[in-house]
Amino acid sequence: MIRRTWRRDESLDHAELGRLLPPPGSPELPLDRQRLLEEHLMNEFRNSAADTTPGPLSRRPVRRALVFGVPVTAAALAAVVVFNTGAGSAGPGRAGRVEAPVVAVEAGSAEQVATTVRQIAAAASTGRLPEPGPGQYVYVKSQVSYLAISHDVDKNESKTWVQPLHTREVWKSPDGTKGWLDEPGQQPKGGITLDKDAPQSKPKNGQDVPGETANFSYDWLTAQNADPDALLKAAYAAVGESGDRDQQAFQEIGSILHEQLAPAPIAAALYQAAAKIPGVVVVQHSQDAAGRDGIALARLDEQRGERTEWVFDRSTYAYLGSRGVQIRENDGIKAGTVIERTAVLERAVVDGQKKRPGAGQGTV
Repeated sequence: MIRRTWRRDESLDHAELGRLLPPPGSPELPLDRQRLLEEHLMNEFRNSAADTTPGPLSRRPVRRALVFGVPVTAAALAAVVVFNTGAGSAGPGRAGRVEAPVVAVEAGSAEQVATTVRQIAAAASTGRLPEPGPGQYVYVKSQVSYLAISHDVDKNESKTWVQPLHTREVWKSPDGTKGWLDEPGQQPKGGITLDKDAPQSKPKNGQDVPGETANFSYDWLTAQNADPDALLKAAYAAVGESGDRDQQAFQEIGSILHEQLAPAPIAAALYQAAAKIPGVVVVQHSQDAAGRDGIALARLDEQRGERTEWVFDRSTYAYLGSRGVQIRENDGIKAGTVIERTAVLERAVVDGQKKRPGAGQGTV
Protein backbone atom coordinates (compact mmCIF):
# COMPACT_ATOMS: atom_id res chain seq x y z
CA MET A 1 0.00 0.00 0.00
CA ILE A 2 1.25 3.46 -0.77
CA ARG A 3 1.01 5.90 2.07
CA ARG A 4 2.60 9.31 2.51
CA THR A 5 4.63 8.05 5.40
CA TRP A 6 6.92 6.27 2.95
CA ARG A 7 7.28 9.02 0.43
CA ARG A 8 11.03 9.30 -0.13
CA ASP A 9 12.00 9.86 -3.77
CA GLU A 10 15.28 8.01 -4.06
CA SER A 11 16.90 5.79 -6.67
CA LEU A 12 16.23 2.07 -6.60
CA ASP A 13 19.10 0.24 -4.90
CA HIS A 14 19.22 -3.11 -6.69
CA ALA A 15 21.93 -4.47 -4.43
CA GLU A 16 19.88 -3.75 -1.34
CA LEU A 17 16.82 -5.31 -2.95
CA GLY A 18 18.86 -8.41 -3.68
CA ARG A 19 19.77 -8.72 -0.02
CA LEU A 20 16.13 -8.34 1.00
CA LEU A 21 14.78 -10.97 -1.39
CA PRO A 22 14.18 -14.56 -0.26
CA PRO A 23 16.20 -17.43 -1.75
CA PRO A 24 14.82 -19.19 -4.87
CA GLY A 25 11.80 -21.35 -4.20
CA SER A 26 10.54 -19.21 -1.30
CA PRO A 27 8.38 -16.46 -2.83
CA GLU A 28 6.77 -15.48 0.49
CA LEU A 29 8.37 -12.41 2.10
CA PRO A 30 8.09 -11.30 5.72
CA LEU A 31 5.75 -8.33 5.99
CA ASP A 32 8.50 -5.94 6.98
CA ARG A 33 10.53 -6.90 3.90
CA GLN A 34 7.44 -6.55 1.70
CA ARG A 35 7.13 -3.10 3.19
CA LEU A 36 10.72 -2.15 2.36
CA LEU A 37 10.42 -3.48 -1.18
CA GLU A 38 7.27 -1.45 -1.64
CA GLU A 39 9.05 1.73 -0.59
CA HIS A 40 11.86 1.21 -3.08
CA LEU A 41 9.52 0.24 -5.90
CA MET A 42 7.24 3.23 -5.51
CA ASN A 43 10.16 5.62 -5.26
CA GLU A 44 11.34 4.24 -8.61
CA PHE A 45 7.88 4.78 -10.08
CA ARG A 46 7.83 8.39 -8.90
CA ASN A 47 11.26 9.12 -10.29
CA SER A 48 10.38 7.70 -13.70
CA ALA A 49 6.82 9.03 -13.90
CA ALA A 50 7.80 12.33 -15.47
CA ASP A 51 9.52 10.59 -18.38
CA THR A 52 6.71 8.26 -19.38
CA THR A 53 3.37 8.61 -21.10
CA PRO A 54 0.62 9.05 -18.49
CA GLY A 55 -1.18 5.80 -17.80
CA PRO A 56 -2.64 3.80 -14.94
CA LEU A 57 0.79 3.30 -13.33
CA SER A 58 2.36 6.59 -14.32
CA ARG A 59 0.06 8.64 -12.12
CA ARG A 60 1.95 9.78 -9.04
CA PRO A 61 0.24 7.59 -6.43
CA VAL A 62 1.08 9.54 -3.30
CA ARG A 63 -1.68 8.16 -1.16
CA ARG A 64 -3.06 5.38 -3.25
CA ALA A 65 -3.08 1.67 -2.93
CA LEU A 66 -1.04 -0.40 -5.32
CA VAL A 67 -1.51 -4.16 -5.33
CA PHE A 68 0.66 -6.47 -7.42
CA GLY A 69 -0.59 -9.96 -8.18
CA VAL A 70 2.60 -11.98 -8.66
CA PRO A 71 2.25 -15.68 -9.51
CA VAL A 72 4.89 -18.17 -8.40
CA THR A 73 6.05 -18.51 -12.02
CA ALA A 74 7.07 -14.87 -11.90
CA ALA A 75 9.43 -15.35 -8.95
CA ALA A 76 12.29 -14.19 -11.16
CA LEU A 77 10.60 -10.78 -11.19
CA ALA A 78 10.92 -10.54 -7.41
CA ALA A 79 12.37 -7.06 -7.70
CA VAL A 80 8.81 -5.86 -8.20
CA VAL A 81 7.17 -8.04 -5.57
CA VAL A 82 5.12 -5.93 -3.20
CA PHE A 83 2.28 -8.24 -2.31
CA ASN A 84 2.27 -11.78 -3.64
CA THR A 85 -0.61 -14.14 -4.22
CA GLY A 86 -0.13 -15.63 -0.76
CA ALA A 87 -1.53 -12.51 0.93
CA GLY A 88 -4.78 -14.32 1.62
CA SER A 89 -8.36 -13.13 1.68
CA ALA A 90 -7.52 -10.45 4.21
CA GLY A 91 -4.68 -9.17 2.07
CA PRO A 92 -4.52 -5.77 0.46
CA GLY A 93 -7.10 -4.78 -2.09
CA ARG A 94 -9.51 -7.61 -1.21
CA ALA A 95 -12.06 -5.61 0.74
CA GLY A 96 -14.30 -4.66 -2.16
CA ARG A 97 -14.56 -1.86 -4.64
CA VAL A 98 -16.98 1.04 -4.68
CA GLU A 99 -18.00 3.76 -7.09
CA ALA A 100 -16.07 6.97 -6.58
CA PRO A 101 -18.07 10.02 -5.46
CA VAL A 102 -18.41 12.83 -8.00
CA VAL A 103 -18.62 16.48 -6.94
CA ALA A 104 -18.99 19.83 -8.66
CA VAL A 105 -15.57 21.32 -9.38
CA GLU A 106 -15.17 24.64 -7.58
CA ALA A 107 -12.52 27.13 -8.64
CA GLY A 108 -9.84 28.07 -6.13
CA SER A 109 -8.66 31.57 -5.29
CA ALA A 110 -5.05 32.62 -4.73
CA GLU A 111 -6.17 36.00 -3.36
CA GLN A 112 -7.47 34.46 -0.13
CA VAL A 113 -4.41 32.33 0.66
CA ALA A 114 -2.53 34.82 2.86
CA THR A 115 -5.56 35.65 5.02
CA THR A 116 -6.69 32.05 5.33
CA VAL A 117 -3.23 30.76 6.23
CA ARG A 118 -2.85 33.43 8.91
CA GLN A 119 -6.05 32.16 10.53
CA ILE A 120 -5.04 28.51 10.19
CA ALA A 121 -1.55 29.18 11.60
CA ALA A 122 -2.97 31.20 14.49
CA ALA A 123 -5.29 28.33 15.41
CA ALA A 124 -2.46 25.79 15.15
CA SER A 125 -0.08 27.87 17.28
CA THR A 126 -2.46 27.90 20.24
CA GLY A 127 -3.08 24.17 20.28
CA ARG A 128 -2.21 22.21 23.44
CA LEU A 129 -0.56 18.99 22.38
CA PRO A 130 0.62 15.96 24.35
CA GLU A 131 4.34 15.18 24.29
CA PRO A 132 5.41 11.56 23.78
CA GLY A 133 7.80 10.26 26.41
CA PRO A 134 10.18 7.27 26.42
CA GLY A 135 8.51 4.17 25.01
CA GLN A 136 5.43 6.07 23.88
CA TYR A 137 4.05 6.42 20.36
CA VAL A 138 2.23 8.99 18.28
CA TYR A 139 -1.16 7.51 17.34
CA VAL A 140 -3.41 8.71 14.52
CA LYS A 141 -6.74 7.16 13.62
CA SER A 142 -8.36 8.12 10.33
CA GLN A 143 -11.22 7.25 8.04
CA VAL A 144 -9.85 6.91 4.51
CA SER A 145 -10.55 5.89 0.94
CA TYR A 146 -7.96 5.92 -1.85
CA LEU A 147 -7.81 5.27 -5.54
CA ALA A 148 -6.35 1.79 -5.91
CA ILE A 149 -4.40 0.21 -8.75
CA SER A 150 -3.85 -3.51 -9.21
CA HIS A 151 -1.36 -4.94 -11.67
CA ASP A 152 -1.19 -8.53 -12.89
CA VAL A 153 2.44 -9.12 -13.84
CA ASP A 154 1.69 -12.26 -15.88
CA LYS A 155 -0.96 -10.54 -18.02
CA ASN A 156 0.57 -7.07 -17.82
CA GLU A 157 -2.88 -5.71 -17.02
CA SER A 158 -3.81 -2.92 -14.64
CA LYS A 159 -7.16 -2.16 -13.01
CA THR A 160 -8.18 0.96 -11.12
CA TRP A 161 -10.92 1.31 -8.51
CA VAL A 162 -11.80 3.18 -5.31
CA GLN A 163 -11.58 1.58 -1.90
CA PRO A 164 -14.61 1.70 0.39
CA LEU A 165 -14.24 4.03 3.36
CA HIS A 166 -12.33 2.20 6.07
CA THR A 167 -10.38 2.78 9.27
CA ARG A 168 -6.64 3.42 9.19
CA GLU A 169 -4.56 3.45 12.38
CA VAL A 170 -0.89 4.42 12.53
CA TRP A 171 1.58 4.22 15.40
CA LYS A 172 4.92 6.05 15.12
CA SER A 173 7.80 6.22 17.56
CA PRO A 174 9.04 9.76 18.26
CA ASP A 175 12.35 9.09 16.49
CA GLY A 176 10.67 7.61 13.42
CA THR A 177 12.41 4.23 13.62
CA LYS A 178 9.45 2.18 14.84
CA GLY A 179 5.86 2.04 13.70
CA TRP A 180 2.81 0.01 12.85
CA LEU A 181 -0.02 0.37 10.33
CA ASP A 182 -3.39 -1.32 10.68
CA GLU A 183 -5.84 -0.92 7.82
CA PRO A 184 -8.38 -3.76 8.02
CA GLY A 185 -9.34 -5.16 4.64
CA GLN A 186 -6.57 -3.29 2.87
CA GLN A 187 -3.52 -4.71 4.64
CA PRO A 188 -2.79 -8.24 5.87
CA LYS A 189 -4.76 -9.12 8.99
CA GLY A 190 -3.30 -7.45 12.05
CA GLY A 191 -1.41 -4.82 10.07
CA ILE A 192 2.19 -4.37 8.95
CA THR A 193 5.33 -2.99 10.51
CA LEU A 194 6.69 0.44 9.65
CA ASP A 195 9.97 -0.20 11.47
CA LYS A 196 13.19 1.16 10.02
CA ASP A 197 16.68 -0.07 10.82
CA ALA A 198 17.82 3.41 11.83
CA PRO A 199 16.53 6.98 11.74
CA GLN A 200 17.04 8.79 8.46
CA SER A 201 17.91 11.97 10.30
CA LYS A 202 19.36 12.69 13.73
CA PRO A 203 18.60 16.26 14.79
CA LYS A 204 21.22 17.89 17.00
CA ASN A 205 20.67 21.34 18.49
CA GLY A 206 17.91 22.01 16.00
CA GLN A 207 19.99 20.99 12.99
CA ASP A 208 20.31 17.82 10.93
CA VAL A 209 23.42 15.72 10.90
CA PRO A 210 25.20 16.69 7.63
CA GLY A 211 24.39 14.43 4.72
CA GLU A 212 21.28 12.91 6.28
CA THR A 213 17.74 13.46 5.04
CA ALA A 214 14.98 14.82 7.26
CA ASN A 215 12.59 12.07 8.33
CA PHE A 216 9.90 14.44 9.68
CA SER A 217 9.53 12.38 12.85
CA TYR A 218 8.27 13.99 16.04
CA ASP A 219 11.84 14.26 17.34
CA TRP A 220 13.03 15.85 14.11
CA LEU A 221 10.18 18.36 14.09
CA THR A 222 10.70 19.21 17.76
CA ALA A 223 14.37 19.98 17.10
CA GLN A 224 13.59 22.49 14.32
CA ASN A 225 13.07 26.21 14.55
CA ALA A 226 9.61 27.48 13.63
CA ASP A 227 10.99 28.91 10.40
CA PRO A 228 8.67 28.47 7.38
CA ASP A 229 11.51 28.96 4.89
CA ALA A 230 13.72 26.32 6.52
CA LEU A 231 10.86 23.83 6.77
CA LEU A 232 9.91 24.44 3.15
CA LYS A 233 13.52 23.84 2.11
CA ALA A 234 13.46 20.53 4.00
CA ALA A 235 10.23 19.52 2.25
CA TYR A 236 11.74 20.19 -1.18
CA ALA A 237 14.91 18.34 -0.21
CA ALA A 238 12.84 15.25 0.62
CA VAL A 239 11.24 14.93 -2.82
CA GLY A 240 12.64 13.82 -6.15
CA GLU A 241 14.23 15.95 -8.83
CA SER A 242 11.70 14.97 -11.51
CA GLY A 243 8.01 15.72 -11.90
CA ASP A 244 6.12 18.58 -10.27
CA ARG A 245 8.35 19.30 -7.28
CA ASP A 246 6.00 22.02 -6.03
CA GLN A 247 3.16 19.51 -5.86
CA GLN A 248 5.37 16.92 -4.21
CA ALA A 249 6.48 19.42 -1.56
CA PHE A 250 2.85 20.37 -0.91
CA GLN A 251 1.94 16.72 -0.44
CA GLU A 252 5.00 16.15 1.73
CA ILE A 253 3.87 18.83 4.16
CA GLY A 254 0.31 17.52 4.02
CA SER A 255 1.43 14.08 5.10
CA ILE A 256 3.24 15.51 8.12
CA LEU A 257 0.13 17.40 9.14
CA HIS A 258 -2.11 14.38 8.65
CA GLU A 259 -0.22 11.50 10.27
CA GLN A 260 2.27 13.08 12.62
CA LEU A 261 2.25 15.10 15.83
CA ALA A 262 3.94 18.46 15.36
CA PRO A 263 4.62 20.95 18.17
CA ALA A 264 2.21 23.88 17.88
CA PRO A 265 4.77 26.45 16.63
CA ILE A 266 6.08 23.98 14.04
CA ALA A 267 2.56 23.13 12.84
CA ALA A 268 1.87 26.83 12.34
CA ALA A 269 5.16 27.27 10.47
CA LEU A 270 4.37 24.29 8.22
CA TYR A 271 1.13 25.94 7.10
CA GLN A 272 3.02 29.17 6.45
CA ALA A 273 5.59 27.19 4.48
CA ALA A 274 2.87 25.59 2.35
CA ALA A 275 1.48 29.03 1.51
CA LYS A 276 4.81 29.88 -0.14
CA ILE A 277 4.50 27.06 -2.67
CA PRO A 278 3.48 28.36 -6.11
CA GLY A 279 -0.04 27.40 -7.14
CA VAL A 280 -1.60 27.06 -3.68
CA VAL A 281 -5.19 28.32 -3.57
CA VAL A 282 -8.18 28.43 -1.24
CA VAL A 283 -11.29 26.41 -2.08
CA GLN A 284 -14.30 27.66 -0.16
CA HIS A 285 -16.20 24.38 -0.03
CA SER A 286 -14.64 20.99 0.55
CA GLN A 287 -15.46 17.90 2.61
CA ASP A 288 -13.43 15.30 4.45
CA ALA A 289 -14.07 11.54 4.56
CA ALA A 290 -16.30 11.93 7.62
CA GLY A 291 -18.62 14.26 5.70
CA ARG A 292 -17.48 17.38 7.55
CA ASP A 293 -17.69 20.51 5.42
CA GLY A 294 -14.91 23.04 5.53
CA ILE A 295 -12.61 25.43 3.75
CA ALA A 296 -9.54 24.05 1.99
CA LEU A 297 -5.97 24.90 1.11
CA ALA A 298 -5.39 23.21 -2.21
CA ARG A 299 -3.00 22.74 -5.07
CA LEU A 300 -3.53 21.37 -8.58
CA ASP A 301 -1.17 18.87 -10.16
CA GLU A 302 -1.21 20.38 -13.66
CA GLN A 303 0.23 17.30 -15.32
CA ARG A 304 -2.41 14.89 -14.03
CA GLY A 305 -5.30 17.26 -13.49
CA GLU A 306 -5.89 16.30 -9.86
CA ARG A 307 -6.19 18.70 -6.95
CA THR A 308 -5.14 17.92 -3.39
CA GLU A 309 -7.26 19.72 -0.78
CA TRP A 310 -6.52 20.06 2.95
CA VAL A 311 -9.84 20.55 4.72
CA PHE A 312 -10.20 22.83 7.78
CA ASP A 313 -13.11 23.59 10.06
CA ARG A 314 -14.71 26.78 8.83
CA SER A 315 -15.04 28.26 12.33
CA THR A 316 -12.04 26.98 14.30
CA TYR A 317 -9.63 26.41 11.38
CA ALA A 318 -8.67 23.05 12.87
CA TYR A 319 -7.35 20.49 10.39
CA LEU A 320 -10.04 17.90 9.56
CA GLY A 321 -8.64 15.78 6.75
CA SER A 322 -8.04 15.86 3.02
CA ARG A 323 -9.68 15.30 -0.32
CA GLY A 324 -8.33 14.63 -3.80
CA VAL A 325 -10.47 15.70 -6.75
CA GLN A 326 -9.91 15.10 -10.46
CA ILE A 327 -10.28 18.58 -11.95
CA ARG A 328 -10.06 17.52 -15.59
CA GLU A 329 -10.41 14.08 -17.17
CA ASN A 330 -7.25 12.00 -17.24
CA ASP A 331 -6.55 8.29 -17.54
CA GLY A 332 -10.29 7.71 -17.97
CA ILE A 333 -11.12 9.37 -14.64
CA LYS A 334 -13.75 12.05 -15.19
CA ALA A 335 -13.64 15.59 -13.85
CA GLY A 336 -15.20 15.90 -10.40
CA THR A 337 -14.28 12.36 -9.34
CA VAL A 338 -13.13 12.18 -5.72
CA ILE A 339 -10.02 10.01 -5.86
CA GLU A 340 -9.01 10.37 -2.21
CA ARG A 341 -10.79 11.07 1.07
CA THR A 342 -9.35 11.18 4.58
CA ALA A 343 -10.60 12.34 7.97
CA VAL A 344 -8.57 12.46 11.18
CA LEU A 345 -10.76 10.97 13.90
CA GLU A 346 -8.23 10.86 16.73
CA ARG A 347 -4.67 11.97 17.37
CA ALA A 348 -2.99 10.98 20.61
CA VAL A 349 0.08 9.78 22.48
CA VAL A 350 -0.17 6.15 23.63
CA ASP A 351 1.94 3.90 25.83
CA GLY A 352 3.08 1.45 23.17
CA GLN A 353 2.80 0.12 19.65
CA LYS A 354 -0.71 -1.15 18.81
CA LYS A 355 -2.10 0.40 22.01
CA ARG A 356 -5.07 2.74 21.72
CA PRO A 357 -5.90 5.90 23.66
CA GLY A 358 -7.41 5.40 27.09
CA ALA A 359 -7.84 7.17 30.38
CA GLY A 360 -4.83 9.24 31.37
CA GLN A 361 -3.25 9.31 27.91
CA GLY A 362 -2.85 12.54 25.99
CA THR A 363 -5.16 13.20 23.06
CA VAL A 364 -5.60 16.08 20.65
